[in-house]
Amino acid sequence: MSAGTQVHANLTEEQVRQISDGLDEPEWLLETRLEALEALEELDMPDVIRTPGRDWTNLHELDFESLVDPLNAAENKDQVGPDEVDVLPWSEAVQEHEELLQEQFGSVVDPQENYLTALSTALFSTGTVIHVPEGVDAEDVTIRTEQNSSSLFNYTLVVTEESSSVTIMERQSTGEEAEEQYYSGIVEVVAGENSSVQYGSLQNLSEEAYNFALKRGDADTYATINWIEVNIGTQLTKSGVSTELNGDSSETQIVGAFYGHNDQHFDLDAKVWHRAEHTTADLVTRGVTDDVARSVYEGVQDVGRDAWDTSSYQRENTLMLSDESEADASPKLIINNHDTEASHSATVGQIDQEDLLYMTSRGIDPRSARNMLVEGFFVPVLEEIAVDELREDLEDLVAARLRKRD
Repeated sequence: MSAGTQVHANLTEEQVRQISDGLDEPEWLLETRLEALEALEELDMPDVIRTPGRDWTNLHELDFESLVDPLNAAENKDQVGPDEVDVLPWSEAVQEHEELLQEQFGSVVDPQENYLTALSTALFSTGTVIHVPEGVDAEDVTIRTEQNSSSLFNYTLVVTEESSSVTIMERQSTGEEAEEQYYSGIVEVVAGENSSVQYGSLQNLSEEAYNFALKRGDADTYATINWIEVNIGTQLTKSGVSTELNGDSSETQIVGAFYGHNDQHFDLDAKVWHRAEHTTADLVTRGVTDDVARSVYEGVQDVGRDAWDTSSYQRENTLMLSDESEADASPKLIINNHDTEASHSATVGQIDQEDLLYMTSRGIDPRSARNMLVEGFFVPVLEEIAVDELREDLEDLVAARLRKRD
């Protein structure tokens, strides 16, 4: 690990104990936090794509010592859902569902998977637990988090019992802005047999913020986990969304959208692990880079030896609106079972000049024509977003950003 990332130098066991005591957590959870804190000494940053002599995203240069202030977390949070579903803040969930937490916390995302997951495990002070009982169909579960401190560590656990379903809409935004902020969010989804989870997330933090997000689901037999991941804010985002298809006939879809301008940097990855028979995955991402913004995308479809009759598809497209912006994509197929239908593709390019010429020749001014083409570029992703509110928000944010463009 680089000497510039010694976050543990200004973190103490006493701070971790204060966070845990403030949430009235049981001893086993405190021990998990302390073990994560101790592990920081040996863990490295999350993996990034690397070519000889260059990391496509450099996480080691972040000044964590000035960004991380674990005892001064401040936020405004709304957590709402229908009566038949438990949508609980972390402090209440610890009291009401300790057995569930002890069974599922860290079951999908290893608290010590990398440096930033361990940091978040040790320091998270806010979160949401969503528990959907067997046979319940729930919609309109909403989590809104407004960050009002220099750092905020958030944890979300979703557990759906057999033959249940839930649709979740999560938003992150910034309230009182500091010069620089750090937001960390870990999401674990445990989808029981024949259950369905639709998890939509809209990240629109301050463009002075840094963001680490890791969302991962475990799908049981006949279960479905669908993710929608929209990134608009921050100066640097490192985001990972993935599903482990561990049950026969389980399914997942990962839909991603981003729009980077100024000097924003988005490092996004989408991954699926096919581990059982008759599993299906569809990964689709579209994004825009403008000014000197940069995007890095990695998509992985991993088909295990026992994953007979697999269907897995991936496509990523990035539109660059300026010659100075950058976009890199690395789609990958790892296939260890011949009974597989799979494909992957990625494209990077600029607005088609013939399309632009056609529209301007029909009397549309160049700026309006360009904006219409960009909005049209997002349509294949918009069509995949099943959450109406999130789809409309993305359309509005894209339109607003285009209006501000010179």
